[in-house]
Amino acid sequence: MRKRKILLGLTGSIACYVSADLVNRLVEKGYEVTCAMTREATRFVQPLTFEVLSGSPVLTDMFASPQGEGPLHTTIAQKTDLILIAPCTANVIGKLASGVADDILTCSVLATRAKVLICPAMNENMYTHPVTQENIAKLKRLGYRFLGPVKGHLTCNVEGIGHFATVDSIVHEVGKLL
Repeated sequence: MRKRKILLGLTGSIACYVSADLVNRLVEKGYEVTCAMTREATRFVQPLTFEVLSGSPVLTDMFASPQGEGPLHTTIAQKTDLILIAPCTANVIGKLASGVADDILTCSVLATRAKVLICPAMNENMYTHPVTQENIAKLKRLGYRFLGPVKGHLTCNVEGIGHFATVDSIVHEVGKLL
């Protein structure tokens, strides 16, 4: 039986450091994980961390040499069983809801027919903002799945909704989807 393939999208949130553990756990479960990082995500954790943990090159440039037949983002999108965006910022949620495809991650999401699971992480005011909530509702109507955020300690030193879902809950949800 072939390994199930996950494209893990990482966006510009401090919660990226938690995703190092997430990659490790997914690999331990037997999934093949490829990471795609936005430019902003690389400001929080270096791509090398995810390359070492996943055992696969990290995608950061949508104009990198193709790894098969066709552009990189379509090749990746066709070969993945699940796109997991964890953490996902309000910015990327907005891009996806608007059809903006301006990096390797958003291009891959728009080019796939695989399931997409989004795990938001952001400030409570950003998460509860009507525009963010409208974007989430639109993506849910389109079939995107969401896990979290949860109430917890936020980087801005307040307790509120916006905290990244636990690694255990994300791994469990991935298992249900695959």
